[in-house]
Amino acid sequence: MKNDWFNLPNSITLARILAVPMFLAVLWVEPDKSSAWRWLAVLLFVAAIATDGLDGAIARKRNLVTDLGKLLDPIADKALIGSVLVALSLLGEINWWFTSLILFRELGITAYRMAVVKSRVIAANAGGKAKTIMQGITLGFLLSPLDVYWPPLATIELIALVLTTAVTLITGAQYVWAAIRGGASRV
Repeated sequence: MKNDWFNLPNSITLARILAVPMFLAVLWVEPDKSSAWRWLAVLLFVAAIATDGLDGAIARKRNLVTDLGKLLDPIADKALIGSVLVALSLLGEINWWFTSLILFRELGITAYRMAVVKSRVIAANAGGKAKTIMQGITLGFLLSPLDVYWPPLATIELIALVLTTAVTLITGAQYVWAAIRGGASRV
């Protein structure tokens, strides 16, 4: 494991964090779902969420995995996912219940990670990674204006949001269960 914290994968992760205010600014320029600005917001979101796999792949391939990267990567994910959830709820496009449940899990697990960071860094496992992918896909569709052009998509989006929320809560429960069982180093 490298000690250099300022490397390419960590720089990509930091760029994902810095993309959040840019995404929000574009979304709020013209929040109408059928505007061209909405498509630009979708493009920024998709580009930012796509870097999630890229930074990790580069870090593993080039042996640039750092504790900072393990810590920053989930924070970047939560910042991006959380900003979309809150923005869509403020716009009245998704119910606050979904946002509240997902953010409760995300913030709770992040707080847990921060609480134990001095003794160990908890990297994401396959369930956590699958959850983030589900969140990214679901929120990408919810953010997009596709349902304006094909209204039945709204029902599919709602089903996807319910499933994504369930997976988010289940993987959160797995983190808690692992901590209760003895604090497995990788959850």
